[in-house]
Amino acid sequence: MSELELTKVPSNLPVSVEYNAMVENINTKLVAVQRDSDNFYKSASQFKNVTLDVTDLTPISSIKHVLAVIDQTRAALEEATFKYKRNLINRDMKLEEAEQASGYNKELLLIDVAELNTGMVNMENSMKGALRRLNFFVNQHQALLQKIGKDEITEEEYELEESRYHIMTAMKQALNSSRAHGGIIDEGNHIYLFDMGINGAAAQAEIFGYLQMEAQMMSEGKEPTHEMIIMWLEACADKFADCGIKFAQSRGFIPLDKTSLIKELPSGKENN
Repeated sequence: MSELELTKVPSNLPVSVEYNAMVENINTKLVAVQRDSDNFYKSASQFKNVTLDVTDLTPISSIKHVLAVIDQTRAALEEATFKYKRNLINRDMKLEEAEQASGYNKELLLIDVAELNTGMVNMENSMKGALRRLNFFVNQHQALLQKIGKDEITEEEYELEESRYHIMTAMKQALNSSRAHGGIIDEGNHIYLFDMGINGAAAQAEIFGYLQMEAQMMSEGKEPTHEMIIMWLEACADKFADCGIKFAQSRGFIPLDKTSLIKELPSGKENN
């Protein structure tokens, strides 16, 4: 299929003549539309990726999320590549068949070729978007490692950080829900906190204290910041750090089974 056919709406569509003006208008502007569309052949913007998609509050959990996106995108790209190669072979086979065919059989084969060409163009656009997405998240992986001053992370480091991740996530959710419920933590987040061994009344006291601090600031004409919330969440993670471990141990579990890990921490680092 020629470049012209790929960038224009066919003039022989099975529609009535009053649509001819629309087809002509589309064709005069379609090249510019397709040019600009190259900017958007991806599932989301970079800003959305690092704010609304990857929302993990701790660095290693963010790395875990980023690696999952990388793996998912890479697998989709590989699958699309195989499909593209199959379509390319099918297209060439049908072209060879069309050379030997005649009449309606030839026309049908050429339609199949056109359909395969169109499908491959769409796949190319998707693969370009996937490559940009993959490159972006590979760069994010390196940026996150630099943020925590490491060249790699171990499975044990991931396990040790999980307590902080869940505490901060639960308290973030509790704070956000309490803003809409008169400062009271909702039932769902109380269950989350309980499962991590955190007393709901203690968590509620932390929420009340933080909201009162914000209210005091605003009464003084000051504006609370997002950074304040993160600092408070970090303090909550410090305060409740051992609650989940102790609760799990009280039920007979081993919170960290080192024999089931791939790699241990470098020598000299202690386990909690």
